[in-house]
Amino acid sequence: MLLSLVAFTVAASGCVETSPSPDRNQVQVGEAEEHAPDVIPVEDFFRNPQRSQFQFSPDGQYISFMMPWFSRLNIYVQRIGEDRAFRITEARNRDIVTYEWANDHQIVYAQDRNGDENYHAFLVNVDGSNRADPIDLTPYDDVRVALVDRLENDDQHMLISTNQRDARVFDVYRINLETLDMELVAENPGNVVTWMTDNDGQLRLAVATDGVNRSILYRTTEDHEFRELLSTNFKDFVGPLFFDFDNKNIYVVSNIGRDRQAIFLFDPEANEFLDLIYEHDEVDVSRLFRSEEREIITAVSYFTDVHHYHFFDEQRAELQADLESRLPGYEVGISDMNEDETKLLIVAYNSQTRGGFWYYDLTTGEFTKLVDISPWIEEEDMCEVLPVSYEARDGLTIHGYLTLPRGVEPENLPVVILPHGGPSARDFWRFNPDVQFLANRGMAVLQVNFRGSVGFGKEFWSAGFNEWGLAMQDDLSDGVQWLIDQGIADPERVAIYGASYGGYAALAGLCFTPELYSCGVSYAGPSNLFTLLENIPPYWEPARDMFYEQIGHPEEDAERLRAVSPVFHADLIEDPLFVVQGGNDPRVSQLEADQIVEALEGRGIAVDYLLVGNEGHGFSNEENRFEFYYLLEQFLAEHLGTRVYEGEGFESPGLPPGMADDENSGSEDKEASQE
Repeated sequence: MLLSLVAFTVAASGCVETSPSPDRNQVQVGEAEEHAPDVIPVEDFFRNPQRSQFQFSPDGQYISFMMPWFSRLNIYVQRIGEDRAFRITEARNRDIVTYEWANDHQIVYAQDRNGDENYHAFLVNVDGSNRADPIDLTPYDDVRVALVDRLENDDQHMLISTNQRDARVFDVYRINLETLDMELVAENPGNVVTWMTDNDGQLRLAVATDGVNRSILYRTTEDHEFRELLSTNFKDFVGPLFFDFDNKNIYVVSNIGRDRQAIFLFDPEANEFLDLIYEHDEVDVSRLFRSEEREIITAVSYFTDVHHYHFFDEQRAELQADLESRLPGYEVGISDMNEDETKLLIVAYNSQTRGGFWYYDLTTGEFTKLVDISPWIEEEDMCEVLPVSYEARDGLTIHGYLTLPRGVEPENLPVVILPHGGPSARDFWRFNPDVQFLANRGMAVLQVNFRGSVGFGKEFWSAGFNEWGLAMQDDLSDGVQWLIDQGIADPERVAIYGASYGGYAALAGLCFTPELYSCGVSYAGPSNLFTLLENIPPYWEPARDMFYEQIGHPEEDAERLRAVSPVFHADLIEDPLFVVQGGNDPRVSQLEADQIVEALEGRGIAVDYLLVGNEGHGFSNEENRFEFYYLLEQFLAEHLGTRVYEGEGFESPGLPPGMADDENSGSEDKEASQE
């Protein structure tokens, strides 16, 4: 619920197939190193990447990427075969979030103001001629934009959706990139939450909801009216991925009549499922890959403890084997490729490094490293992330990841329990700067995919419904006990720290199981479930009844919601608390932080409270991240006795002179949707 994606989402790539730990219930660790590694500066973990978000231009002649300019992520463009890259944007007060090539000559990027998540779409010329004055395609206050289709075969137009007519829903427009005229393509009837085009850019699919039931809407052409194909309770999921190459049938992910999501081919005219493409007996499968050049489905990927591929195409399987042989020990994926799929941008990483990007020309065999994403972090200084599992008190198996500090015996350690946000999300085996930062300071870190996490099937996900502060919290408590039983955790030095739902879990842990924790950190965490539900963003209104089913109804379930809302039980908090909040957070408002702080201060209990006015749901600006993690380091050192960095760190270059008051605000892997 709490951690949705930004408007211009770029799909994540697949990764190399890896074998899980042989026994996740018994932690396998090597002998401790003779000395603990040096304490690494805070900034090294939380600086903006040196370069990221690499893409090809549509004609394949240029590579684009994001790079800091005076500490703000901006867009750069470089012609292939040349060394010089040039900046085409001047984002000054806030990072650009993400971007897409609109055509060979223009790029569109997304940016909000001070974390309000009302993303605007800005258009810049690739020659840099308007970098100081980009065109705001959606120059409206309190309006959010999303990219529907960049229309690959139409250089003059793109499809966007905005909520300018009604803040609760998004209409689709075809915008002319030369005249800026906007033509209405589809007006939202009030219940559509997702729009989708076919391979020709025709708007032919929509997903609608009444809050509890989801419907797939379809039309044969844009000249026809939408009609409902099927309607199911939101627990029974059908999600369209893309049309087949004839624009006739649709690849979908579904868990109807089954526990775990699988991929099917669906005939919208006959309104029936055709072929089962792939299923897995342990986890959900929802990622399908294709080659547009060869017009074939190439692979699926899925996560158990780690990432796996299953290939349908021998050529793609051979390419993956080639990449893995060139980059052993890393998860390897295709970030982007040119139109004829002969030039590739490769991303590779593992749990101990953000990794890097490579350029691969399949025609010439050229394989060139472009950049290390964070070269100031040495992989050998980072800690191994171990897949683990344990049994909850009711017998349910809980999966997660344990990271142990280097250079010390894995016994009687200070521990941080790090629950993820969402809560309809999950943790993955990959580089996590929070995890490595904490481990470098000498703490063991446990990431828990508690019940309610996604990816493990419908039953496991729905087991978290109406369990905020109850069974979901018990899963975390049982993780603490498991670490104590393993001899890893010092029971007198356990902290709980999380963001968004994880921040709620931190508050709940201090309220309802104070005997387990020495301290807690709530970052953008709800403290009052009544006000959380009351103040959802307007564009979440169509899903309000679904939130009531997942969390609770403020009237029908008032007694339970009050019982699990930490603000009403602040008198139970005995341990030190650090509250962190963005002043413009549209999902978990400042009211959530203010309430718990006021409740504790009203009892004469001091609370560490960091409120940053120009941030939202998580901190985007580098200097604000630095401030938070400096304070987090000191807070944990005071209450857990952990290490701190005492040398000089990286100094952010700040903003260019005279630019501080100018508000011009705006993944790595594209292969997940298609090749």
